[in-house]
Amino acid sequence: MIKITFPDGAVREFEKGIAALDIAKGISSGLAKKLLAAEVNGEVVDLTRPIETDAALNLLSWDDKGGQSTFWHSSAHLMAEAIEALYPGTKFGIGPAIESPKGFYYDIELPEGQKISTEDLPKIEKKMKELASKQNDFVRKEVSKADAVAYFKEKDDQYKLDLLEGLEDGEITFYTQGDFTDLCRGPHIPNTNKIQAIKLLNVAGAYWKGDENNQMMTRIYGVSFPKKDQLAHHLEMLEEAKKRDHRKLGAQLGIFMFSEKVGAGLPIWLPHGTALRTILEDFLKKEQLKQGYTPVITPHVGKKDLYVTSGHYEKYGEDSFQPIETPRENEEFFLKPMNCPHHCEVFAHMPRSFRDLPVRIAEFGTVYRYEQSGELHGLTRVRSFTVDDAHIFCTPDQLKEEFIDVLELIKMVISKLGFKDFTAQVSLRDPANKEKYIGSDENWDKAERMIQEAAAEVGLETVVETGEAAFYGPKLDFMIKDALGRSWQLGTVQVDYNLPERFELEYVGSDGQKHRPVMIHRAPFGSMERFIGVLIEHCAGNFPLWLAPEQVRVLPVAEKFLDYAKEVSKILKINDIRSTVDTRYERIGKLIRDAETQKVPFMLIVGEKEQEAETVNVRQHGKGDLGTISTTEFVEQIHKELQDN
Repeated sequence: MIKITFPDGAVREFEKGIAALDIAKGISSGLAKKLLAAEVNGEVVDLTRPIETDAALNLLSWDDKGGQSTFWHSSAHLMAEAIEALYPGTKFGIGPAIESPKGFYYDIELPEGQKISTEDLPKIEKKMKELASKQNDFVRKEVSKADAVAYFKEKDDQYKLDLLEGLEDGEITFYTQGDFTDLCRGPHIPNTNKIQAIKLLNVAGAYWKGDENNQMMTRIYGVSFPKKDQLAHHLEMLEEAKKRDHRKLGAQLGIFMFSEKVGAGLPIWLPHGTALRTILEDFLKKEQLKQGYTPVITPHVGKKDLYVTSGHYEKYGEDSFQPIETPRENEEFFLKPMNCPHHCEVFAHMPRSFRDLPVRIAEFGTVYRYEQSGELHGLTRVRSFTVDDAHIFCTPDQLKEEFIDVLELIKMVISKLGFKDFTAQVSLRDPANKEKYIGSDENWDKAERMIQEAAAEVGLETVVETGEAAFYGPKLDFMIKDALGRSWQLGTVQVDYNLPERFELEYVGSDGQKHRPVMIHRAPFGSMERFIGVLIEHCAGNFPLWLAPEQVRVLPVAEKFLDYAKEVSKILKINDIRSTVDTRYERIGKLIRDAETQKVPFMLIVGEKEQEAETVNVRQHGKGDLGTISTTEFVEQIHKELQDN
């Protein structure tokens, strides 16, 4: 017999080798029908997988992240089965479930002379539905490496053979449904009949293993659901997402641009975007000064040795721009991949006492990563980005209080920007792959324990993700849902015992002895580029008044009222209201439509009556005409709205 512990803490005994699906059937047949996978001791597995030891069990349905991931991964296999039936001789790369965009993809190489375009997707969808209706089980089979190699040699699939090179006997499994067999570690849903609604979305190119030196493959994206109404709702959200696409709105609103002459993935901030960034930065800088942060500015480059010491060269060396060689022999510089090593040097530049701690160093520092061109995406995946970075150096006794203060700061920032729905993801190291991380077990255990305690103290709803920690320490990420229900990782805070060790940072304690500080990495916005990209889509470009780059646009109805329009705009600017005048010789209707399209919060129409009475006719974006008032009254109304928000 084995003991199974349920999420509510209840413990029951079952025969060794029982499957989670059989346990569920014993509870309720209705429950069993809803299930997609099981989590056994933190690992998501097939519902039909035998449980051989005492275990903590969590049964996963569509409402669980692990359930959705398993469903979409199984749908990728179903799509592969359909493609193989329609295009015999196709070779298959990988077919994972993905979180953004929701769903799955499969990378394939079609037989020579064949191709798949978006026009072919309905045909593949139809075949998938036909195969799903056959109600085939997903069957797991353990396979020796020799047999696996022989199988894929016979299929002449070099991609699977490439994947097998990194695997050994005892860790290789095949999954079969119907006539399709794939190399896969799983897990999968029990049966294809659960896949009731399918939509293949688009076709793209992707390099094998993301390497531009490798073969370009065809990537097919899709999404699936257990019910048709879920798919219909999802497709509606996708259409709304297209309207909110920050790349489209960024150009329309004059926020940012890219130039091939400057380089892919290197955003250029246009006047409205620069204003937006400056407002956000000034807002956070003001809060940071209140909380005792000291601003610094560090170079955009650093010597290679700096990043070797920190460990960033080992971690990001392959993703960095090529080293900058100087005339001096063997001297190399890198565009900085992270700000933290520079801040360690700031801390170390003078003797520190326990009385000086905590030391809080803040910088909006620009960093550089050479992302693959196929992974670049507007502002959310770039090669140059600015982090609202701060590093707190404190004593171990100060650690929890400082961590909690950071959590409260990030919560305030999130609330101010209008994000209401979020959870805190606590990312721990993978105990089975400790070689991926630096530092001692003792320090990792202390840091992980403290993060979970601090999150509980401030009442954060948390989820724990094992294996998602940074290489130097565990972290807590704020996972924020936007207006469309999509989840984004934005603010982050991390605990680090390791960089102080690597840089030999010290302070003199109350005992007169030298001690190591603990380091907190903290970024409420995260990447400014990514944050603004998400913010644009969240509010569909309708920024709150305090954040709008252009709060008011003054529109003269004719050229002879242009001077009065400029007088009004000048009064607004004197009163710290961001204002412009549309000086084009166009009909007033067109000026209004253009201001609406560019989502300017307020328009002030001025003509003969307004000039004579020293008034303005007020229009609000999306609401229309609000009537005529004096310029002074309008200023008072704007100031009141800004104070209320």
